[in-house]
Amino acid sequence: MNKLKRFFFVLVVILAAFAVYVEIVNRNSKNMTYRQKVLKAIYPALMWFTKLTGKNTKELSGDKLPPVSFYSLKTILNNGDTLDFAGLKGKKVLLVNTASDCGYTNQYTDLQKLADDQKDKLLVIGFPANDFKEQEKGTDEEIAQFCKMNFGVSFPLAKKSVVIRSAQQNPVYQWLTDSTRNGWNKKPPTWNFTKYLVNEEGKLTHYFGPSVSPLSKDVLDAVSQ
Repeated sequence: MNKLKRFFFVLVVILAAFAVYVEIVNRNSKNMTYRQKVLKAIYPALMWFTKLTGKNTKELSGDKLPPVSFYSLKTILNNGDTLDFAGLKGKKVLLVNTASDCGYTNQYTDLQKLADDQKDKLLVIGFPANDFKEQEKGTDEEIAQFCKMNFGVSFPLAKKSVVIRSAQQNPVYQWLTDSTRNGWNKKPPTWNFTKYLVNEEGKLTHYFGPSVSPLSKDVLDAVSQ
């Protein structure tokens, strides 16, 4: 019985300490659910674990002229404006499907830093989607507010859409996941925060899995090429 009491005492202490840690990590967070706070707190451990196990860390690269021009695409932003990709010539573009209620949501911080550090040569575009375990249920207005308040996001966010293969798939993701359009890649997003890099000439050059940090050496090297 004494061993059982000690076990529960230690368990309570651990849970209490974790609760305090969650609140400290999220002291500047606003309008977050407790689940979102927990996910933000455990993000470093999640990235360490996925790197250790190799889960969602796949990387692909190619260098083929796309049969369909990347610059023929357009997307509707979450404020209703249209982003015409024809105006993106001469810059690299990192396209990322995002979600507010995911273990990788803290990558918004890293994506913003990447966007700031590489602003002269790179544009980051987020594509909020509710495709994976319904982890993006908010409206476009709620998503924009959540990202701005908690992660300082200023890079463009598209109107919430579907990024997985389906009749409703966003045309941008139709291009990214169809080799007859982009020239070589068929791999769709496997989870939230999958990343696709297009170079200054409109060629799709890299695919990075969700567990690959936006600030990883591989991503930074690809952006710097």
